[in-house]
Amino acid sequence: MRERRDGREHVFNTIDPPRTALLVIDMQNTFVAPGAVLEVPLARGIVGNINRLSARLRALGAPVVWVRSTFTRNGPGSFSVYFDNFAPGVDGESIRANLYEGSVGHAFWHELDRHDDDLVIDKNRFSAFVEGASILDKKLREQNIQSLVVTGTLTNICCESTLRDAMMLGYQCILIEDANAAQTDHEHLAALENIARVFGDVITTDDFLKTLTHG
Repeated sequence: MRERRDGREHVFNTIDPPRTALLVIDMQNTFVAPGAVLEVPLARGIVGNINRLSARLRALGAPVVWVRSTFTRNGPGSFSVYFDNFAPGVDGESIRANLYEGSVGHAFWHELDRHDDDLVIDKNRFSAFVEGASILDKKLREQNIQSLVVTGTLTNICCESTLRDAMMLGYQCILIEDANAAQTDHEHLAALENIARVFGDVITTDDFLKTLTHG
């Protein structure tokens, strides 16, 4: 990998904070709370790193964007191709109902350091950049955002899907390996390998924060 990058460990060695956005994906009760229908136990362990990243990037003028899964019973927001085929029956409806607007499962995990002036974006697909899934791309382009720092859950589903599409739309993407979580280490590491190969940089929270200090 380093050979393909002319000896560089990372593709994007520096970023311009005002043109960078931190994306926090799906850190909602449905995924983070103990016993939740789609609980990702490891997601609770990344909250501290997400809060560290959001505090530092805010201080440098970078917007913090909280992206959340939001579904409807009918219409385009129902994501029927997924719920009817990959999570059919009672389980599928239970998952979708837990991500209806206003439900307990839809709310963000209470330990996250969210600010009133942060941006909140609802999406109805795994990737926030699929046409019609959200207004994320529009909002980022309005702020002249060039680089994305991706955190959240699940690493190998919504985070990876969103980052892949973002890269192909022209964004410089960085995934924070210890601020993303999947159901298993195997799934997490496989996603990191996919991303690092062709879609973006993969870096730890500590190393990324050092680039902000010394870059």
